Amino acid sequence: MHILYVSQYFPPEMGAPAARVHELSRHWVRAGHRVTVLTGFPNHPTGIVPPAYRHRLRRLTLRERVEGIDVVRTWLYPAPNRRPWERILNYTSFFASAAVRGITLSRPDLVIATSPQLLVGLAGWWVARAKRCPFVFEVRDLWPESLPASGVGDDGSPLIRVLGRLAAFLYRQAAQIVVVTEAFKTELVARWAVPEGRIAVVENGVETEQFAPGRDRDAVRRRLGLDGHFVAAYIGTLGYAHGLETVLRAAERLRQCEDPRVLFLLVGEGADTARLQALARQAQLDNVRFMDHQPREVVPALINAADVCLVLLRRAPVFSTVLPSKLLEFMACGRPVVLGVDGYARTLLGRAEAGVFVEPENAEALGATVVQLARDPERCERLGENGRRFVVKYFSRAATAQRYLQILEQLALSRAGASTALAQSPGQGRAAAPEVQDARLRSPGPGVQGHGTCARRE
Repeated sequence: MHILYVSQYFPPEMGAPAARVHELSRHWVRAGHRVTVLTGFPNHPTGIVPPAYRHRLRRLTLRERVEGIDVVRTWLYPAPNRRPWERILNYTSFFASAAVRGITLSRPDLVIATSPQLLVGLAGWWVARAKRCPFVFEVRDLWPESLPASGVGDDGSPLIRVLGRLAAFLYRQAAQIVVVTEAFKTELVARWAVPEGRIAVVENGVETEQFAPGRDRDAVRRRLGLDGHFVAAYIGTLGYAHGLETVLRAAERLRQCEDPRVLFLLVGEGADTARLQALARQAQLDNVRFMDHQPREVVPALINAADVCLVLLRRAPVFSTVLPSKLLEFMACGRPVVLGVDGYARTLLGRAEAGVFVEPENAEALGATVVQLARDPERCERLGENGRRFVVKYFSRAATAQRYLQILEQLALSRAGASTALAQSPGQGRAAAPEVQDARLRSPGPGVQGHGTCARRE
């Protein structure tokens, strides 16, 4: 099977979207399938294209081979993940470029387009339509619902209305929708009237060999100057959706706490980075440290260097449906988690007994929980061990990639079967009316007789 995977992000870019596409594609290639990834030139989140790619950017396209994956990079407008107008240019440029470049590629058996941004979905739909193959819409974030929850626009704004119509269009056009939680599926059925049968759930996964308890923890802590501190680390995108000002407020409360060893470490880059750094300087928070985003291969060592890891989002109903991939990565490394996300993620953490839930955006609860864990190393160790066991059992990337592949194979086979049935129909010499074509495609195995009936009506 030849899979065309459309994603704006791909390594060497950081972040969960790039990692997911890379890891899933790698597993599918190992299973004997051909995977082409249509992506942009790396520039996220800084807006800076690495030197090795700059001269190729001017040539508009680049083709490379990454662990058996055929990676096709197409032009986009590089922009940092900060000002809205820059992000709009970044998103729309990739959409236009991918839509054009995609139709020049060899015909796949199906096209997957992955959010979080909806224009990637539109580009994938266009390419799938041009190639006359099934379109799979992979929904990693609920758009446009996530934007108001992140503080970008409101439900009645023109932007949100336009994005809502685009989302509805993509949900209608997709032969298969793949979501990451049952809560996403429930939302699509209830709000967008998507038929349940067209939605499959494939939860986030983690490479449990790469993300594992580290033996060099002490050496990394010494190198980073973390000795003598109880480190509460947030590692990921520093975006508006994460409500990281809560960390700064908690740090301010703990500065004069009876346990001053606590150090909050924020690692990453994003739209909210500059504001957070300015607030920390203004408040003279010497118990908060920022680090630039790091290559993915060193992230497990940073996770292991922490004593607890933070997973935070703002307080919003839409975030009750999510399962942050960083939660699974922290658990896989055997680190206890302080979770400021209600809903599905909280339920999973409770099942795993791998951390402590705090109310989202509650700085007092966050600070108090970190102090409690700092005073109870045995509890920290127990929570970390629980998390590691749980992720290895239920959320390895190899297992989730296999479940996803089964869905794709079933879709490809069903479409191939429908095409064969149409080709063998007695009325194949004339174009069938649209309602007749629909009847053919909907008919299950026993409906071959019905195909003959439809043909006779022509």
